Amino acid sequence: MKYIGVHISIKGGIFNVPLRAKNIAANTFACFTKNQRRWENTIYKDEDINLFKSNLYLAKIIPSKIVSHASYLINLGSIHKTLREQSKIALINEIFRCSQLGIKQIVFHPGNHLKLISDSMCLNYIAEIINEIFDSNNNNVDLVIENTAGSGGNVCYCFEHLAYLIDKIKNKNRIGVCLDTCHLFVAGYDFRTKNQYEKLWNDFDAIVGMRYLRVMHLNDCKSGLGSKLDRHESIGKGVLGLMPFKLLMQDSRLNDIPLILETKDQTIWHKEIQMLLNFSKIEPQ
Repeated sequence: MKYIGVHISIKGGIFNVPLRAKNIAANTFACFTKNQRRWENTIYKDEDINLFKSNLYLAKIIPSKIVSHASYLINLGSIHKTLREQSKIALINEIFRCSQLGIKQIVFHPGNHLKLISDSMCLNYIAEIINEIFDSNNNNVDLVIENTAGSGGNVCYCFEHLAYLIDKIKNKNRIGVCLDTCHLFVAGYDFRTKNQYEKLWNDFDAIVGMRYLRVMHLNDCKSGLGSKLDRHESIGKGVLGLMPFKLLMQDSRLNDIPLILETKDQTIWHKEIQMLLNFSKIEPQ
C-alpha cells in the first residue's frame, strides 16, 4: 500500500493537522511540532495531545505512518560547540514531543559546516551527538536523516555521506534515511528514465542499504541536474517531469513508507495526491 501525504501546517494547534490531511485525502502527513524557526521549547497540554490522537483516529491515519520534521535551526555539524549543544537539546525536546504525540519518526537536516571544516569532520560531529542522544534516551522515536541539495557546506548530499554517518552511529535500529527527489536531482542523481531510476536504487542499496529508507519527500524541481539549488516545484511541472513519480508509485519497495509532498501550491495538493494514486495503478511505459 502507498502512503501519500503532505507537509501540513500546525497553525491553530497541532491537533488540526490530521483533519487537514483528511480533507485532501491524504493517508499520512508530516508536520513540525513547534515553530521551526525559533529555539524556544514547546510543551503540549494533555488536552492537545488527546485531541491530536483523537483526530488521527477520526481521519483513519495510522500513527506509525506519520512523521515529524525537526526545526530548520538544528545544526548538529556546526563548527561551533555551543550551536551543536543547542541543537542537541532541541532534538531531545523534539523526541519528547513526538513521544507524547505517538509520532515514531523525526526527519532532520543533518548539518552544515559552511565550508570551514571537512565533510568528514562535520559528519563526525553529527554522529557523536546522535550517539549521545541515543545513549541517554531510551525513547522509541527514531531519527531519519534527510539528504540535502549540497549547497553551502551541507553534508549528506551523496549516498557516501549517508553511509559514513550511519556507520558511525552505534544504535542502527533507531536511524533511517529520508530521500527528497528534488535534493537527489540537484545533487547530481538523474533518475528520469527507467534505467536511471533502477541505477539510483541499486546504488543506494549497495552504498547505504534499502533497509534504512524510512521516508521519501516527493518534489519536482525548478533547478537543473547537479545545480545544488533547492527549488521545489509541483509534481510534473518541473525539470523532473512525471516519469520518476510514475516509477516511484509503481515500485513495491516503497510500499508502507510515508511519501510526503513538499510542493508549494497548496491549492492542488489534493490533485497531486490523486494523480500519484492513479500512477500506482498504471504500469509506466
